[in-house]
Amino acid sequence: MKDGLSLMKIPLANKMMAYKRYRGFKLTPISILIVLNFLLLIATTISPELIFSLGLQPARFLQRPWTIVTSLFIHSGLWHVITNMLALYFFGRYLSGLIRESKLLIVYFCGGIAGSVLFLLLAPPYSIAIGASGAVFALGGALTVMRPKLRVFVFPIPVPLPLWAAVIGGFLILSFFPGIAWQAHLGGLVVGLIAGYFFRKKEHIFF
Repeated sequence: MKDGLSLMKIPLANKMMAYKRYRGFKLTPISILIVLNFLLLIATTISPELIFSLGLQPARFLQRPWTIVTSLFIHSGLWHVITNMLALYFFGRYLSGLIRESKLLIVYFCGGIAGSVLFLLLAPPYSIAIGASGAVFALGGALTVMRPKLRVFVFPIPVPLPLWAAVIGGFLILSFFPGIAWQAHLGGLVVGLIAGYFFRKKEHIFF
């Protein structure tokens, strides 16, 4: 019986190794999102007027309804897109190990769209919202509820912080910066926290 178990483990281990090798070379939803954001940064650098065509502006939303989604892929510069994409990569990689990638995309886009809706309702009519921050906050919020004790490093703080403190603290600090669409951050964060609650509840029932 012992020999039989060991023989069964060998092909299983080989399958797991093959799966890991395959995963390393395929495009994931997270990598596709990152590539799209960088490509659109290049496009808006070449043609800055695209920011006004694809960014979300409450006063012109009825003429440009697509901007409720396209604004999630537009950034104001290299630093803006790098910070958002780093957060997307780390939050997304960890969260995709807890939930299916299809659910991760649902949280991402629902959080981003909820942030856009809140921006439409609360922001000055001629302001423009761009960036994936609301969608990223949704992933961070979901992960905060599912793994609140996870510790992360936040530059320039030299010691690891609990994830919940990093996400909630990051939201509060960023809300005081001028020119920040805190409405989008808030909408994404709320969606993420709600999604994380349901995912964690289902996780507990399953186990």
